[in-house]
Amino acid sequence: MTAYLRRPEGKTLLFLALVTLVRLIAARWIHLTEDEAYYRLWAQHLAFGYYDHPPMVAWWIRAGMTLAGDNPLGVRLLPVLATALSSLLVADLARSLGGKPETALRAAVWYNASLTIGLGGILAVPDAAAALFWVACLCALARVAKGGSPLWWLAAGAAAGLAVQSKYSAMFIAPGVVLWLVVDRDRRRLLATPAPWAAAVLAVALFAPNLAWNANHDWITIAKQFGRVAPRKFAPVHVLELLAAQFVLLNPLVSVYALRGLRLPWLKTPQARPALALPILTAAPFAAYLVFHALHATVQAHWPVPLFSGLAVCAALAAETWPGGAVARRWRIIGTSAGLILSAGLLIYMTQTHSRTLAKVDLILALRGWRELSEDVETLRERQGAGWVGTVGYGTLAQFEAERRIQAPTLQILERDRYRFDAAPHAPLQGPGLVVDLARRLDPEDLARCFATVTPVGELDRGVHGGRHAHYAAYRVEGPKVDVVKDGCPDSPERIRNRFRSGS
Repeated sequence: MTAYLRRPEGKTLLFLALVTLVRLIAARWIHLTEDEAYYRLWAQHLAFGYYDHPPMVAWWIRAGMTLAGDNPLGVRLLPVLATALSSLLVADLARSLGGKPETALRAAVWYNASLTIGLGGILAVPDAAAALFWVACLCALARVAKGGSPLWWLAAGAAAGLAVQSKYSAMFIAPGVVLWLVVDRDRRRLLATPAPWAAAVLAVALFAPNLAWNANHDWITIAKQFGRVAPRKFAPVHVLELLAAQFVLLNPLVSVYALRGLRLPWLKTPQARPALALPILTAAPFAAYLVFHALHATVQAHWPVPLFSGLAVCAALAAETWPGGAVARRWRIIGTSAGLILSAGLLIYMTQTHSRTLAKVDLILALRGWRELSEDVETLRERQGAGWVGTVGYGTLAQFEAERRIQAPTLQILERDRYRFDAAPHAPLQGPGLVVDLARRLDPEDLARCFATVTPVGELDRGVHGGRHAHYAAYRVEGPKVDVVKDGCPDSPERIRNRFRSGS
């Protein structure tokens, strides 16, 4: 065993075991984000589709809670393990594309040294599954490229279908694979064989349950997600934001090597790596879409995550052909260590939700004080004689549900389409209610469009005592003018966008 751990393969497993242990500990003690708490609600009502995304994240959370309980570790268990498996597949991909064992180790380490993976590797979000199945598809295709069994096509198709069941952006795998096939004469011949088409049929079959769910729910997820594609105001500055953010989030060291790796397949030199065409060309359609989206709107920092596996492999293989001597090796050690240490430090910091911040901006305010706020809301609800608690934001509702301190029904009074996954009949609201949310989101005039009586009854704070706070307002409401449970309060889409522009 000791001899094996000295080999690159053993070092890879040891490294991943250590970082996974750190992530499991962090996953247990870091409070759920609002999105994670929201996806936890999905896991209470399993379905083949939801308002925002396909169902994979809900299935994973349900499985994790079955194994580890209804707590942050249970919610995040499978995403953490998926990050470890993705890292192993990154190493496997590097080897399949001609890298040395040491290069495979470097690819796995550099993948985890990126800030997006280093921090986001614990989060129960759709990107965890999408990134895993994306790199699994590439690993299967790499074996196809080496003349492996046609069954690898089926493995690639299964991975692609599961990736789309995780996040719709994985649909870009299909045009990427087509591009990879058609640019090479030998690979074009594969299109005349049944294997690629069988893979495509399998991918569609695995995605079909979500399509059927959408067909029965007014295509609600399709409409929401594909609505992002429509261009709005031309603002190319977002392209610069995208490139700068991803350069940092991938890790500046890895980014420099990845940029060099992107050139290798097209060089007419002995150092060329034609095999790198696989991760590069399969990523090209998705990367092009992200740039197109950035011409008119912000690209969220986590959207490009499925591309990080291929970029880590490109970077690691580029380091083989660009060793650079002792100075370059020293900078590689510094850059890699900085990424890993910074990620670990930020994970530790995120566990400190009860410590006071001295900074003007509290980076973890979104994680602080939810239990105390929930208890304060329950106390106020009892004092006001309210029979239910409403929120404006889905994240606020999800956090209240996750804390389980409010002993009354809770619901988001807007965006009721979000809850179509729950097919159980709901009783109409009985008696007065208490509507609580961030003060900037609550407007008594808006509430008056929905309820006959609206009375302010207090203000609440969420945060650390003596530190930074988020301010909440509470209103006692009576006499709903609409079926709030079924249809929600009337509100224009523009007003909703304005209210949630800063996030939920």
